Amino acid sequence: MLRAGVDRVALGSFLGCALLGGGNAVGVRFSNRELDPLWGAALRFGGASLVLLLLMAVLRVGFPRGRALAGAALFGTLNFGVTSALAYYALVHIHAGLGQTVLALVPLVTLLLAAAQRQERLRTSAALGTLLAATGVAVISRAPLQADVPVASLLAVFGAVLCFAQAAVLVRRFPHVHPVAMNAVGMSAATLLLFAGSRAAGDRWEPPERAATWWAVAYMVVAGSVLTFVFYLVVIEHWGASRAAYVFVVIPPVTILLSARLDAEPLSASLLLGTPLILLGVYLGALRGGPGAAGRAGGGGPDPAPGGGSGRRA
Repeated sequence: MLRAGVDRVALGSFLGCALLGGGNAVGVRFSNRELDPLWGAALRFGGASLVLLLLMAVLRVGFPRGRALAGAALFGTLNFGVTSALAYYALVHIHAGLGQTVLALVPLVTLLLAAAQRQERLRTSAALGTLLAATGVAVISRAPLQADVPVASLLAVFGAVLCFAQAAVLVRRFPHVHPVAMNAVGMSAATLLLFAGSRAAGDRWEPPERAATWWAVAYMVVAGSVLTFVFYLVVIEHWGASRAAYVFVVIPPVTILLSARLDAEPLSASLLLGTPLILLGVYLGALRGGPGAAGRAGGGGPDPAPGGGSGRRA
């Protein structure tokens, strides 16, 4: 009976993570309609970092020092700052479903980078998964390119994937940090970077005027960042990092459905055909292949959605 209760908690947290994380990219699209991208990202992560710093105080989590602090700040700069800047820029022109589908490549790219940096051994299944995922990317990329979507926007999404993945590899080189402190420090560092970038870009630092923008920012702070992060930690605690990483193949369909409903994203044949190829490639290459495969590649699994957070090491 106790075991069944634990499994229900883990399953509920997994579904909560997928559903809430699936709305992040859609929220970014709504934010970008009124706010300059870097300014919108800075507001979001500024709010999320304040909530997490408050949570640190409530839980009496110690603040990292020395190399641990440097690692958390570097991790946050890459995982939240640079990736969000790229993702927010891309989602000005790319629909949320397409963007989130490409971001599902993170576990697979993490494994490939870990192998390239001699942290992992490249398996045959990873090579097969890479081929399938690359085919899926080629298929879904045809429609946006034919529809006059800037190539720079697609490249920005791929840049975000690389930054997410590299952060997961880099984080293993630093001392362990409590996950709440890790994300609080990381998001704080990212906020400083995003504010600086926003000022350099000449963004208008004005609060939102539309109710839809306020709701989008509030959603991404509370549900898309803090709650998604908490749910992901619960899943990792009960199921381990490898099984938790399966959320990466659940989030894109959720985002596609939400985007089609709320943002009029067209469900093109290329998207519907390419998405399963990418998700199958990620499953074969990074999630299948024995206990701990995904966890070894990413030190706890990369961010489940843009700006969500993870229970990783630093």
